[in-house]
Amino acid sequence: MSQTSHPFLEDEFHIRWSTLVPTAIQEDIQLALDEAQKRLDVLCEEFDPAALTFENTLLALETATEDLSRAWGLVGHLDSVRNSDELREAYNAMLPKVTQFYSRIPLNDALWKRIKAYSESEEAKSLSGVRARYLDETVKDFVRSGADLPEDKKNRLEEVQSGLARVTQKFSENVLDSTNAWDLILEDDSRLAGLPETAKAVLQAEAKAKGLGTEDAPVYRITLKAPVYFPVLEYADDASLREEVWRGSITVGNGGDYDNSDLIREILQLRREKAEILGKANFADQVLEERMAGDGKTALHFVEDLAEKTKPFFAREVEELKAFRLKQEPEWSGVFEPWDVAYWAEKLRKAQYDFDEEEVRPYFAIGNVIEGMFRLTEQIFGFKIVEVDSVFAKPGETPDKEGVEVWHPEVKFYELRDEANGDLLGSFYADWHPRDEKRGGAWMNYLRTGSPPEDGNPRVPHLGLICGNLTPSSANKPALLTHSEVETVFHEFGHLLHHLLGEVEIKSLNGVNVVWDFVELPSQIMENFCWSRVSLDFFAKHYQTGEPIPDALLNKMLGARNFQSAMVQMRQLTFGKMDLEMHLRSPEDFTDRDLDSIVRELLDGYLMPLATNPPTMARRFTHLFASATGYAAGYYSYKWAEVLDADAFTKFAGAGVLSPEVGKEFRAKILSRGNSREAGELFRDFMGRDPDLNALLERSGLVGYES
Repeated sequence: MSQTSHPFLEDEFHIRWSTLVPTAIQEDIQLALDEAQKRLDVLCEEFDPAALTFENTLLALETATEDLSRAWGLVGHLDSVRNSDELREAYNAMLPKVTQFYSRIPLNDALWKRIKAYSESEEAKSLSGVRARYLDETVKDFVRSGADLPEDKKNRLEEVQSGLARVTQKFSENVLDSTNAWDLILEDDSRLAGLPETAKAVLQAEAKAKGLGTEDAPVYRITLKAPVYFPVLEYADDASLREEVWRGSITVGNGGDYDNSDLIREILQLRREKAEILGKANFADQVLEERMAGDGKTALHFVEDLAEKTKPFFAREVEELKAFRLKQEPEWSGVFEPWDVAYWAEKLRKAQYDFDEEEVRPYFAIGNVIEGMFRLTEQIFGFKIVEVDSVFAKPGETPDKEGVEVWHPEVKFYELRDEANGDLLGSFYADWHPRDEKRGGAWMNYLRTGSPPEDGNPRVPHLGLICGNLTPSSANKPALLTHSEVETVFHEFGHLLHHLLGEVEIKSLNGVNVVWDFVELPSQIMENFCWSRVSLDFFAKHYQTGEPIPDALLNKMLGARNFQSAMVQMRQLTFGKMDLEMHLRSPEDFTDRDLDSIVRELLDGYLMPLATNPPTMARRFTHLFASATGYAAGYYSYKWAEVLDADAFTKFAGAGVLSPEVGKEFRAKILSRGNSREAGELFRDFMGRDPDLNALLERSGLVGYES
């Protein structure tokens, strides 16, 4: 095999992205499937129970699919950042085969017989620590996935899994395609009064990307990428423009060729059927069985309880916003249109706190933010990060210089080394700005899971990535971020550290492979470092002068931190409740009725009354419907983990925020431990007790309300 004959199967730490062409996908993934199946077939042969060991059974099972997982992970990543018709066609051609392969593993009788036989052996009974945990998790995973089902149900479960993969991929494609299908071209800036210069420059850049406008005669292009269109809703004085853009934004996944309504119904049906085949009443119970919440009812109670605590503050904030507008416009009806809420909220914030988020943008140039975040986390957690020279070549072409290859010219590559001994713990790619061929949102992913040094074997480093869709640079300014975008950077970096600092010898128990209502703790705790003077001084520096953010501006920002915190919290709880209700209720509830009206009923009391009812967010909610499981029945995890992070950060705050002692304890007890122990145990090990809900309410200013 020549080095590039099967590019997706190359076992190289520094991935040669230029060789990963769509035409290689089908052959390479088929080969990887065949090789993985051969390894599994060996495990399924007749065996002597006395000869079974941890290595020849459980570790052999883990390594059997490693090459396939790595190769398919590359295909999925490219689908997210370099989408094209050719890649999409190849991806969709192999998706059913890959889905079927993985869904068959826990349904394989011979394989399950071997694992059960080993689990009953004397060696298995003597296991301790991580090995005992892995055996226990493997057995439970097989049982939860249907290993004990009769043959007819196993066959149907396979079909359901394949159907879910197909339909959720189509959902994702519809969101991307409908996002790219809409834009608004403005030949001049006459309708853009109120927009900050930063936002106008982004609109010019969007136009230039399509060859529109010049420096002397600029054209403005509004697209449905969040950093592009949302400032229009927030700042544009022209209400008709805000309405036009809002009506454009609600076309994502909604109506025409890209409507996701029927796909949602099909996904809900398939998920319910899957749960029932596996012996659960609903998909929420099936998904949450091994998470911290335990079942759908407990998760829903958490959401509803937090909502009840928040509602008095929410009602007060809504009335406050109404009263503010009525003072400005006494003739106003008193009921907001959806395209007016962000605009008037920003005006109120400016009036109350004399704070405009645009004021802080000059202090958050992305280069300073990234560099400062690295230096800050180095000090707290005990590692060093260095950028490595990178090089880009188009698919099928050869790089013209030395360097680590990246998939786009804007992507950067870094190494993270241990401060104590210089060991390479891991490397990562960073890709921060929107492109037409890149999906929306921000995310972290891993490309390789390494392992700590063990039994004389050297450390194997991890490889990961972080992606976002942050405000891009313009012709005369670097990318200047909002403070919320800075929080996004820190959030995703927290996920990345969870992966790169993993020290668990079993790869599938390492890093972010934890229960999903715990996985957001490392990411959300990082956001806290965006609010303290001692940490902000690492990265909040004026992009022209290098001066730190002034005290007066910082105080205004801190004062406005909890502005409309109840409305923000209710928005998250709205998503969590909608998600759980959709996966607890019978799918028939959503089949015979309009999707928008039934979701509004489910969310009664959670939503701000509006003159025009917006269509449900569900049709573009990729967190819930763009993969077979994803955050489905688990969106509450963000709030659940916020309780954990608000509480855990009190330990950092109590030690002065920048505490290497607390940071290294968090690294040792949380970040490095992956899924080596139950999540609640890890939290108690760090905090010395169970989490306290009041920490979140206090941080959000949602305490002490008197009606």
